[in-house]
Amino acid sequence: MDIKVHFIEALKRVFQERIAGAGRAESEAAAEADQVRADSRRREDAKAAALQGRLESGHRRRRKQVASEMERLLAFSEKGLRRFGSSDRVDLGALVDVQIEDEAGVEERTLFFLPVGAGAELSGPGGDGFVVVVTPRSPVGKALFRSRVGDSFEVVVDGLDREWTVVDLA
Repeated sequence: MDIKVHFIEALKRVFQERIAGAGRAESEAAAEADQVRADSRRREDAKAAALQGRLESGHRRRRKQVASEMERLLAFSEKGLRRFGSSDRVDLGALVDVQIEDEAGVEERTLFFLPVGAGAELSGPGGDGFVVVVTPRSPVGKALFRSRVGDSFEVVVDGLDREWTVVDLA
């Protein structure tokens, strides 16, 4: 299995888990709201029921949002995952090795540049290593987009100014 396909499948599983979790939370909030409404005798009880209803609504919105992201991922992956060479520019579907330098030192990371899934950490085949999903809407994604191997840029993450250098592209 191609490594990119492996990571896409892993991200699908992440989305499926998030959808299921939001669905369970939505059902639990709805059941709690129904119970509070059935037991309500006072104004405070009505407020508690309204709160549970808002929680249910919030979980429903989150479930729908993740389902929409899953649909976008499927549509993107069905188009095929392009292979990038060292002279190409970073675009959607690229696996990007970066070197990150800050006051604490230097570290290397592999990023998967995708339209959805920001921040998801995906394990490699057999648990070998991991990649972090970056989207074009994130600060790192905005700086990374259209860069090439050897390009450097600065991004503030968690209040720390870090220099990022593109080391490899696949």
